[in-house]
Amino acid sequence: MCRGPAGGGGGGMLVAVLTVLAAVGAALPRPGLLPHGPARGDARLRPGDDESSPGVLLRRALRLYGRAARRLYVGTNGVISTQDFPRETQYVDDDFPTDFPVIAPFLADLDTSGDRGNIYYRQDDSPDVLDQAAGYIQAGFPRTAVSFLPTDAFIATWENVGAYQELSQGAEPSEKLNTFQAVLAYDDKDTYAIFLYPDGGLQFLGTRPKESYNVQLELPARVGFSRGDGDDPKRDGLFHSLASSEEALRHLERESNVGVPGVWVFHVGSVAPLEHVEPGGGGGTVQSPVHHGLGDYGRALYSRNNRASTELPAQRGAEATSPHPDHGPRAPALLGIVPKGLPVSPGQERSRWLHPDEDGGARQRYSANPSSYSSGHHGVGVEEDVHFNPDVFTYSAASKETCAQHHGRCSPHAFCTDYATGVCCHCRATYYGNGRQCLPEGAVHRLNGKVSGSLTVGRASVRFQDVDLHAYIVGSDGRTYTAISGVPQPAARALLPLLPIGGLFAWLFALEEPGAENGFSITGAEFTQSLEVTFYPGEETVHVTQTAEGLGPDNYLNLKTHIQGQVPFLPENVTVHIAPYKELYHYSNSAVTSSAHREYILAAGTANQTLSYRLRQNVTFAGCPHARLPARQRLSVARAFALYDGQEHVLRYALAARVGSAQDDAENPPVNPCHDNTHVCEVTARCQPGVGMEYTCECAAGYRRDGRGCRDVDECAEGLSQCGPFTVCLNVLGSYRCECRSGYRPAEDGQACVPLAPASDPCEDGSHPCAPGDRARCLPRAGGRPACECLPGYTGDGIDCSDVDECAENPCDPAAACYNTPGSFSCRCQPGYEGDGFQCTHTAEGSTQRLTPCQHERLYPRAVLPGPSPVNNGHVPQCDEEGRYRPLQCHGSTGHCWCVDAAGQEIAGTRTVPGSTPPRCGSPEPVRQLTPCEHERLYPRAVPPGPSPVGDGHVPQCDEEGRYRPLQCHGSTGHCWCVDAAGQEIAGTRTVPGSTPPRCGSPEPTERPRTMCERWRQSLMEHYGGSPRRDQYVPQCEAGGAFTPLQCHGDSGYCWCVDESGREIQGTRSEPGSTPPCLPSVAPPSVRPSPRPDVSPPATGTFLLYAQGQQIGYLPLNGTRLQKEAAKTLLSLHGSIVVGIDYDCREKTIYWTDVAGRTISRASLEPGAEPETVINSGLISPEGLAVDHLRRAMFWTDSGLDKIERARLDGSERRVLFDTELVNPRAIAVDPVRGNLYWTDWNREAPKIETSTVNGANRRVLVNKDIGLPNGLTFDPFSKLLCWADAGTKHLECTFPDGTGRRVIQNNLNYPFSIISYANHFYHTDWRRDGVIAIDKETGSFTDEYLPEQRSHLYGITAVYPYCPGARK
Repeated sequence: MCRGPAGGGGGGMLVAVLTVLAAVGAALPRPGLLPHGPARGDARLRPGDDESSPGVLLRRALRLYGRAARRLYVGTNGVISTQDFPRETQYVDDDFPTDFPVIAPFLADLDTSGDRGNIYYRQDDSPDVLDQAAGYIQAGFPRTAVSFLPTDAFIATWENVGAYQELSQGAEPSEKLNTFQAVLAYDDKDTYAIFLYPDGGLQFLGTRPKESYNVQLELPARVGFSRGDGDDPKRDGLFHSLASSEEALRHLERESNVGVPGVWVFHVGSVAPLEHVEPGGGGGTVQSPVHHGLGDYGRALYSRNNRASTELPAQRGAEATSPHPDHGPRAPALLGIVPKGLPVSPGQERSRWLHPDEDGGARQRYSANPSSYSSGHHGVGVEEDVHFNPDVFTYSAASKETCAQHHGRCSPHAFCTDYATGVCCHCRATYYGNGRQCLPEGAVHRLNGKVSGSLTVGRASVRFQDVDLHAYIVGSDGRTYTAISGVPQPAARALLPLLPIGGLFAWLFALEEPGAENGFSITGAEFTQSLEVTFYPGEETVHVTQTAEGLGPDNYLNLKTHIQGQVPFLPENVTVHIAPYKELYHYSNSAVTSSAHREYILAAGTANQTLSYRLRQNVTFAGCPHARLPARQRLSVARAFALYDGQEHVLRYALAARVGSAQDDAENPPVNPCHDNTHVCEVTARCQPGVGMEYTCECAAGYRRDGRGCRDVDECAEGLSQCGPFTVCLNVLGSYRCECRSGYRPAEDGQACVPLAPASDPCEDGSHPCAPGDRARCLPRAGGRPACECLPGYTGDGIDCSDVDECAENPCDPAAACYNTPGSFSCRCQPGYEGDGFQCTHTAEGSTQRLTPCQHERLYPRAVLPGPSPVNNGHVPQCDEEGRYRPLQCHGSTGHCWCVDAAGQEIAGTRTVPGSTPPRCGSPEPVRQLTPCEHERLYPRAVPPGPSPVGDGHVPQCDEEGRYRPLQCHGSTGHCWCVDAAGQEIAGTRTVPGSTPPRCGSPEPTERPRTMCERWRQSLMEHYGGSPRRDQYVPQCEAGGAFTPLQCHGDSGYCWCVDESGREIQGTRSEPGSTPPCLPSVAPPSVRPSPRPDVSPPATGTFLLYAQGQQIGYLPLNGTRLQKEAAKTLLSLHGSIVVGIDYDCREKTIYWTDVAGRTISRASLEPGAEPETVINSGLISPEGLAVDHLRRAMFWTDSGLDKIERARLDGSERRVLFDTELVNPRAIAVDPVRGNLYWTDWNREAPKIETSTVNGANRRVLVNKDIGLPNGLTFDPFSKLLCWADAGTKHLECTFPDGTGRRVIQNNLNYPFSIISYANHFYHTDWRRDGVIAIDKETGSFTDEYLPEQRSHLYGITAVYPYCPGARK
């Protein structure tokens, strides 16, 4: 529009802005902001932390993206919206896109409580304000907005506002305050946004999340726009990010896209379609303190799922046409070239989009923006090294691709061509396509897909999800048949006029006239079509997106279609007729556009009605930059049908099309039958035009003449394939494919197959260094180096194994002799005794008579333990004539006397001191000897000190004969299990509380041979008369009969570890009050050990644990994929804030730091385990935590004390490793095998990564260049790489432990906190996404993410292996 005399307004504004440019110098002064404050009638937002204004009703609606807005809301947190705000926790810490419309000049957690600053807003139409806004807009868009004059403006100003802070008592708030302004200037057609940042206006660049507690962490502000499509599950919201990193935020004051430092202008709404925010870029010189070089620019890029805008390469001499036809003349411009004299910001990116214009031409947009600039759909960002200057453009030679490197991109039916700046693929003769995908010419093709949509039909809303689409293409004459089944009424009938849905396939597979190319020859099978159709006279608008995702195994093209919008209602009794039509297509290297006005007829009986619609479509694809495409081509559709089958509920389209030159046929010469489909060639034959009206029918590639038609050639059966050795040939219609046989893999050329190289197994070929097989066993390990392990009965390192003298441990019966043998031993009863040596009975007068417990104890007195001796140690019992214990027992040396029961156990309260009258004891009842079950009921097992298993304290249930009942249940925990005749638990039968108890049969004493542990246990039990005293040792056996790794001597408190033979492991005996950590004594039953996690497939049972505030979450892995459906909360810790987390693989225990409780705790992963605090003093903000499973030690960082400490896993032997030269220590990692420690310090002035030994020696800086906020750190024990995630640089990087070999894995992270390495993936927690993100180690690509249902920040993360990685014997 134009106000005043024609042409007067625009020129005056340009002079005005140039005057401003000359006056402001290197930065925008405070007066450079538009007038604001109470004097201008501004409203003032209520002070607070999360406030929003009432909706301001606008005098005239403005347009944001393609929508009209009548109200605006202003929020505390540096944001404007067209709707009221959700709670700040739902958006203030998150990245773009948001779930609601956002205009964000500085989106962060701001706070104006306590009169810390003011937030003003108003709408204004005063000339001085509109003229100043117009000046900025015209400077940013000198070609397209030279005559634009706004009629209204909305101004929001944040003046001296502060960041939200949690202040402790007596603390002063920060003196850093920010000032900035956002202006929306608009008329009835267009809306522009202006962001203004005065000199010194941005004193802080980010804010601390409220959930960070004691964790020192700051999230950078976000600057940009978001359309807010989060309520549509089928569409990620469009957004435009100007700045989201500290580096980009620092440039906001000093740089500009209009030539005025601190001023940024954007076109954000229009009556014309405006899918993306359009940044300004035509201003004059920007004064910048440093002249920066050009940054990276996007090459021709394509996103298969249409989640990124298509970026086109610059073309010399191309035209940029105005998106505002009534704002001034269209002016040509050189695309991709920086305006003369305009320095470019570091890392500056350019992008542009191609849209259909009113006349069917192309409209191209381009921009120059700060380093963090991105625009498009959520989650996709691509960069390549392509550099431009004002005269020429060239690709960086460093990133040049060659056919030798990338031949695999081409179809098997294509050849690769090297160009000076890259590679391209071209289909071979008798095939057509874009080289990446090729199909046989003239053949029949099929297409499969899914269709989803949300439509308003008249006034009714209809939704459908993943209904089937099938298409049949007759390539020989350009016919396409499309069927969509399952679309509900009335949407299916309403879609009848929407012929462009099937028209896409007509263009793709149109019959090609000489010199022309159909769509598939240009795009191949990977592209995205965006279609907008407006129906008249009702102006209903519908959007269709069709995304092709490549060819399937049988050359079927796969397609996804999404339809959304409004369509006119059609009654059931009407049919739709569409006349033949022609359509003009415009081509570039990576986009095709067309627009048209098309009529259709609704017929109901004898009544007809002619209606119409206007369509605009844009097909984007990854084209070859060296392809010579026609500027324009015309698609001619000779026949078009649309019908709906109400019985089968199928919507059908049928078209016959050809594509040719766009030149008009002035004289309408006769058309060759091949071109108008009047030929008589069979479906599988190709019509080949001849001279004039002559033609021939030729079989397509892969077909052979068969009478009048063509039949498929079975290249595999006829030996015509080019499949190499070790391949399997599979025939498909018109072609064939080669697959490698089992045990083979594709060769480097992508055609032949070569044998899989078998991994050498030293254990198999005898090249291992282990001791001979009768003394040791060889254990294969991934990587080729085996492990050696001595067999039971031998000791050593596996390379040298010596025999163990088991007899030194006295394993035999006291009445037996022990004989040591290589690797074993034997026990033989002494003369006069019989038995197996572990249990011997006395033989008298030719018969075997079993000693009573009393007689046995008289012959073999109990040994006295070291240490203080109780009064009855060394006592020899008195027996009666029948061998029973006499009721009165007196100690021969001390003089104490007491009464005993039938088992010889002292009766409490009967002991008398020496010199007093002995107690009166009755005669023992002539009862049978107690069974082990009865004895255990009378004298329950003592619970040893330390963590208690669920079965501790259990009192067994016995049957009428004193035997153990097959089913045993714990009285307090509710666990149930089956036992054998000896009362030992049967493995695998335990059930959890609340579940159905197991079905247990009668005990079978002969179920399996008793193990050494069980025989020894039974022998000693009988030796002790079935009732050992609490100071007597009885071996503890596991359910399978093996020795329990931890053995304790009665209630003496002495405990030790044993090996699989029950022998004490030297150096493990502990004093009373503590228990040693013991590993299982029996190896797992598998022949080979668990594979390394980087071998496919990884070991089963691996899962991730992550810290999320007051809970620890469990996320299992299927291979390396996240099993999101099985995720759950593992541990709820109310009142805690868990930050650091790690896992002890030996004890199956997790350890964590708690910044709220200022503690370090642990919990076993065994059922029923309870958390246990191991460090509860001397901590302020414990964050990073690392467990050394070999040294049984843990290490942690404390950012409150600026310390790094170490302790044993039980909290003992605590000491400070470092308390100097630390500012903000956070992440910490340990390499247990090599004994190295690594940690990060995100000191903003001098961030670094350091290393030392686990004892604190040899401290040195490993990395201190090109890092920002290294939050996460992980050491991979298999690749031996140290890797970190940096929230400042957004990089994930790795290096060797000595600092060499540094490389970037991923350069576009959001805001990582913690990271862990497993197999071929990294997993990190992210504070922008509030989830777990998976990244492929080799490609650096994001492969998966898990977002917990409960949204809150995630802290530490660790991987739990089913074994200990990198352990040494």
